[in-house]
Amino acid sequence: MVFSLCKGFVKGDTYEARDLVQEVFIRVWNALPDFKGNASPKTWIYRISVNTCLLHLRNQQTNLIQPLNENLQDISQEEENTPSDYSELYSAINQLAEMDRIIILLVLDELKYDEISAIVGIAEGALRVRIHRSKQKLNEILNNYGK
Repeated sequence: MVFSLCKGFVKGDTYEARDLVQEVFIRVWNALPDFKGNASPKTWIYRISVNTCLLHLRNQQTNLIQPLNENLQDISQEEENTPSDYSELYSAINQLAEMDRIIILLVLDELKYDEISAIVGIAEGALRVRIHRSKQKLNEILNNYGK
């Protein structure tokens, strides 16, 4: 689950996602003594994953300034047995705003809304609105691929 979240953040780059996963679990290991059990371990690890990915994106901000078409990468068809149809979906997800991208990736990982709400730090009602708007935006993007 952490790998697919990281892969979504790095636009399908498997190698970069693997590096991020390692960084996430190093941070999890280092933060383990501070884990108080207020959240489920899964939610706690997701929060660390999201923070690590966001930090990674901020550190590479100069790369994000490039035009979107240059920055997108197709997802390798042989990696992780992912059907080629998913490459368009990941490309569309990468066109969403950063927080919306996080939320949609968590929805695709089939997390419950209360878990996603805890991970991203917004109220569940606001989360539902963002999910709805993100799905509408994804539909628009995907419908324009064929044109």
